[in-house]
Parts: sequence; structure tokens; C-alpha cells
Amino acid sequence: MFGLFAKYSSVGVVNTALHWFVFFFLYYGGLEPQATSNLIAFSVTVTFSFLVNARFTFRQPASLKRYLLYVPFMGALSWLIGAYADSQSISPIITIILFSLLSLVVGFIYSKYIVFRTKSI
Repeated sequence: MFGLFAKYSSVGVVNTALHWFVFFFLYYGGLEPQATSNLIAFSVTVTFSFLVNARFTFRQPASLKRYLLYVPFMGALSWLIGAYADSQSISPIITIILFSLLSLVVGFIYSKYIVFRTKSI
């Protein structure tokens, strides 16, 4: 399982860099509050993450059904963390670090046991 998590994490490095760039561009550009900035940044990276993790990490077909399991769950996590940060006036850097860490761990567990489980979906 460590090897699988290492693969998932390596894909996550690219996603995290892109996510952070989009988040900070939107938030510090004054375009959106944290919750919306985080959700948009997530939306930019989610399809890439899904497709690469399907093939590279889990070696499973990337089906529409799997995609529809993955995207809403991870999107809700993204928005909830941003909304909590807005409600508590948490610094944007803390928000993005928190999301990066939680989405890595929670996303891996959810992907392994729900989205890409070896039982056919």
C-alpha cells in the first residue's frame, strides 16, 4: 500500500502546484472569496488527477461512473474547507495547506476503497 500511496502522492505534487497557483491568483486578484477560489482551483485540476491516477496509480479504467463518484466528493471537500476558512477568517495560506494535506489523505483512501476498488463498478 505504501507504493500505491507514493504514486498517488507524486500525481498530487503536480496537482498541488497547479491548485495553489489558481487559488492564489483568484483570491489575491480579488476575484473570489476563499471557498470559491478553492473550488475553482480544484475544478481545474480534478480531471487531470482522476485520469492520471486511474491509469498510473490504480491501473483501472477511467469510467464516467468512477469520475462521477470522484469529482463531487472531492469538490465537496474542497468547498467545505474553503467555507470553514471563510467562516473562521483563516489565512489563505493555512486554507490551502489544510486542503492539500486533507485532500491527499482523504482522497487516497476514498479513491482506493470506493472509486478504484478492484471490484467492478
